[in-house]
Amino acid sequence: MGQMGNLTTVTEFILLGLSNHHELQVPLFSIYLLIYLITLMGNILIILITIDTALQTPMYFFLRVLSFLEICYTSVTVPKMLVNFLSDNRSISYVGCAAQMYFLLFLGISECFLLAAMAYDRYVAICNPLRYRLIMNRRVCLSLVVLSWFSGNVVSLVQTTWVFNLPFCGSNQINYFFCDISPLLKLSCTDTSSYEMQLFTATILVNFTPFSLILVSYIVIISTILKMASADGRHKAFSTCSSHLIVVILYYGSSGLIYLRPKSINSPDSSKVLALMYTTITPILNPIVYSLRNNEVKRAVWRLLWDGLKGKNIFSKKIIGIQVLF
Repeated sequence: MGQMGNLTTVTEFILLGLSNHHELQVPLFSIYLLIYLITLMGNILIILITIDTALQTPMYFFLRVLSFLEICYTSVTVPKMLVNFLSDNRSISYVGCAAQMYFLLFLGISECFLLAAMAYDRYVAICNPLRYRLIMNRRVCLSLVVLSWFSGNVVSLVQTTWVFNLPFCGSNQINYFFCDISPLLKLSCTDTSSYEMQLFTATILVNFTPFSLILVSYIVIISTILKMASADGRHKAFSTCSSHLIVVILYYGSSGLIYLRPKSINSPDSSKVLALMYTTITPILNPIVYSLRNNEVKRAVWRLLWDGLKGKNIFSKKIIGIQVLF
């Protein structure tokens, strides 16, 4: 930390994590290293599988982008966290902390809006199937992805700039695994009560906007499915959106527990446990949910494995087709 007048200006932060539980450091490192590797492999596998020529539809385009976001999201926090489990030096630079928080918010908010785009895709597919290809063309899909990333960038840039314009002139110890807004506000040597209220309002708006779009989409989707005469048709229609619905519940359920809990039950230890789940468990579940509940994805997995057993150069073909991701 540097001196500025009679105040001590923070130039780096210390991520405490669970540093007071020395006996847990190595077990936690082993567990979360395994989770991180499975998350990377699972989401990379989803990207490779959905480049399959049989899966060139808007739904799988959005799924590829979702898996890409999950890889980036978990990579923003977990590698640093793993290093800190085994190191006595848990410091992170001022700029590094700001960058970590920016990307954490950017990727998380982008995923919120991407899930809304995926809900709209399912709405068009089920409620207007004859015009599905016309409405959900490549330009529309790309525009929805760009819009979700743009929204994430704007909100995260504003929030990060706002937080790091606050004066940090006391303790530099963050009682958390990574740089997030709430633990950083506690280190500021100015009154942040008005900002906390604005942050709470912004969090509700940012989460409520895409969630309300998802909710409206699924109300119309379920209404349309229930009106179908064929039981087989109803089952097939619901199965096409059940994976996305599960992912939405996992995402909004975990984020709500983190950011919208009352302060009266918001203890530091419970916050850290929930943060670990939010940043590691949710990204690992998404590829599992889509793999287990989607027959087309399961068939693509078997095709990939079968091609591998026959010795075909599957990876060169997948790399050639990777341009479909964007």
